[in-house]
Amino acid sequence: MQINQETIGKIGMGLNVLLGIKENDNESDIDYIINKLVNLRIFEDDEGKMNRSILDVDGELLLISQFTLYGDCRKGRRPGFSRCGPVDEAEQKYTLFVEKLKKQPIKKIETGIFQAEMKVLIENDGPVTLLLDSEKEF
Repeated sequence: MQINQETIGKIGMGLNVLLGIKENDNESDIDYIINKLVNLRIFEDDEGKMNRSILDVDGELLLISQFTLYGDCRKGRRPGFSRCGPVDEAEQKYTLFVEKLKKQPIKKIETGIFQAEMKVLIENDGPVTLLLDSEKEF
């Protein structure tokens, strides 16, 4: 992950997390997502079955705030971002998320900079891409 051609975050094998924060998210939502990230068994075991967590594989985590995940494209031809809520509140929630995440026993955690224009290079193995939502809508 780069800002102005300077690398600010880089990981090896692990999780690339694009974190969307919406206006009604609270601390229990943050705790739910962190618990899922730490314990979700999405890495393969010796038999090729998704059966290991990021802790089991001694993986690393790259966290990037990504408000566009809540872009609403149902009407018109331009996404709306009203579900994201006020920027200052979202930044406080992102900061809390980072603080709580860094208390987890993950080998290495790198984070982006809130609201920064970043260049992100992702190598997706599998590929495996999952969507987690604290409202459990899917």
